[in-house]
Amino acid sequence: MIFPAPFHSYWVSAVANHLWQSTVFAAAVWLVTIVLRRNQARTRFFLWMLASVKFLVPFSILIAAGEWLHPATPVAGGAPAFLTAMGGLTQPVSVGESAPHLAGVVSSASALAGAPAIAANRVDVLPIVLLALWIFGTCFLFARWAWGWWRLRKVVRDACPVALNCGLPVRSTPTRLEPGVFGVLRPVLLLPQTIRERLSDAQLDAIIAHELCHVRRRDNLIAAVHMFVEAVFWFYPPVWWIRARLLEERERACDEAVLESRGEPLEYAESILNVCKSYVESPMSCVSGVTGSDLKKRIVRIMAQQVAHRLDLSRKVLLGLAAMLVFVVPVTVGVMHAAGRGAQSAPSETGIVGTWQGTLHIPQGQDLRAVEQITEPTPGNLKVMLYSIDQGGQGIPATSASFQGGVFKYSVEFLDNTFEGKMSTDGKSITGTWKTGQTSLPLVLERVTPETEWTIPPPQPRIPAMAANADPGLEVATIKPSKPGQPGKGLGFRGTHLLTVNTTLLELIAYAYDLQQKQIIGGPDWMSSDKFDVDGEADIPGTPDASQLRTMFQKLLAERFQLKFHRETKEMTAYLLTVGKNGPKLEKSQGDPNAGPGIVMRQLGVLTVTNATMADFARVMQTVVFERPVVDRTGLQGRWDFVLKWTPDESQFGGLGAKVPPPSDAADAPPPLFTAIQEQIGLKLEAGKADVPVLVLDHVEQPSAN
Repeated sequence: MIFPAPFHSYWVSAVANHLWQSTVFAAAVWLVTIVLRRNQARTRFFLWMLASVKFLVPFSILIAAGEWLHPATPVAGGAPAFLTAMGGLTQPVSVGESAPHLAGVVSSASALAGAPAIAANRVDVLPIVLLALWIFGTCFLFARWAWGWWRLRKVVRDACPVALNCGLPVRSTPTRLEPGVFGVLRPVLLLPQTIRERLSDAQLDAIIAHELCHVRRRDNLIAAVHMFVEAVFWFYPPVWWIRARLLEERERACDEAVLESRGEPLEYAESILNVCKSYVESPMSCVSGVTGSDLKKRIVRIMAQQVAHRLDLSRKVLLGLAAMLVFVVPVTVGVMHAAGRGAQSAPSETGIVGTWQGTLHIPQGQDLRAVEQITEPTPGNLKVMLYSIDQGGQGIPATSASFQGGVFKYSVEFLDNTFEGKMSTDGKSITGTWKTGQTSLPLVLERVTPETEWTIPPPQPRIPAMAANADPGLEVATIKPSKPGQPGKGLGFRGTHLLTVNTTLLELIAYAYDLQQKQIIGGPDWMSSDKFDVDGEADIPGTPDASQLRTMFQKLLAERFQLKFHRETKEMTAYLLTVGKNGPKLEKSQGDPNAGPGIVMRQLGVLTVTNATMADFARVMQTVVFERPVVDRTGLQGRWDFVLKWTPDESQFGGLGAKVPPPSDAADAPPPLFTAIQEQIGLKLEAGKADVPVLVLDHVEQPSAN
């Protein structure tokens, strides 16, 4: 019987399940005490004490212990009927959708662990109000009991010591409090001053024997533990009912002990009645007195001299088996839960491992065929390699992947790509959504068969790098004015060609000499307005590194634009890149330190950086905050991998000619740039003054003819 969790709150359902389990346990104890009603009261008191302590010990702890002890080899098949039945019995309140495969068999601990993700989607006020009331009630009871304890402690301090040879410190008080034992660790017997006037010596001895029995049994400690239970679960009537049962059985146990040792029921009954006539009962159950529980029933039992039988062997065995079941059943549920979970994760013919393929239908564009090869090197550790057949077939590993409850997910962090899909019941297809940035497209993956498998094109041969000491130039170069209205802008090296699209001379100089445009002083106006497309072929085979590519541009500028300049240093406003107060949040790159950086702007506001230095990052930031230089003052050495996501504004990307969209008002929209840099990668970008190198142009011309 699984009911929906009230208010969709995980903590409410967890508490409800715990109270249900504790109530069932208390009901079982009650039935056992009925069976043992003719046996000694101390046995029944012990059982009620266990019922009280159960409210402090959730079964989820024992279930978790069973999960830790689960078999190493998973059990074939799904969750057994016993497991599902036990889950419904021990947790009748559903904890939501965190484990659809085993409804009701999720421990309270795991349910609470999943609560934040659910709360992020929906916030209910009522559970918060209930929690506030719960805390208020608990604090109120603790305060009231602390006040009562302080008053009783003052009475004990003001009382006078009494020389009484009973093995316990004795004090006499002028108050009308009944005889009782005060204290948990260092008990003190508190007697009213007038007690010798109201009781005979034999009756006083019987009362003292009763109180010493409380001390030997540590009744004050047990009562204090249950007072804590009452304070925590003050709103739940069964805990107050258990309190009454504890009080009744502890007094009955002491009565039985006194009668067994003294054998004078009339005198003992009269002593209790005289105390009740003359004195006031202690206000706290953790101060053991003599007048607790139902007085009439006590006197009847004392005078009737009812014999309390000791437990025989059969009843001892029965109690032992019951105690074992209390521990064994939850642990067994945990073991079977873990085994069932292992069985579900075990590979099968409908598992996720294998090759899948599907087609992305791009609106107003080319369809792209995607192949995904999924392996599981170790249990639960999925690896996904992605291939785009129509884009060269270069393999790209997924950053993370998972398959749980029939849902397959993976992400490629540096491309800002994700996929999430649900496997069909026959295990032959996965229907889901592929996302890159803010773009979402449906994608259906089919399990590959030898007849349907697409051929993955072999990777293109990698062009070797130029020698480190090479000094490349351009064997031939074509420079043409860009087409008016041509979208986009680009600069780079492909194959054996140096290429630019829609670039101004100012941008070419800035790139060639690794400067921000404001660090270039002088020159004609057309230098920042006329745009050119460049196509030049290198005079040395191989792929240049960043420094060699800049050398090629420097030679192009000198030969075709007749660029002449001299260098100076100038103080100007700049953006200073530093480490935040909590340190960097960057991952050391595992790439080839001799290879170039991989810096890709997947879209405006999504930057993926691999194998890059801080100087590389500062350089790309200059294309974002283009109005002033970016100076690297982090002091961080080496190469790094990270992803930076932010919401750009109209002051950014002006140098790229890009149109920044209006900011999104979505709740999950990334923060602004300067906040994102600090929160996501632990760096700071702040305005300040810095001495920076500048190029002062002495001469420049329109490009010479091709």
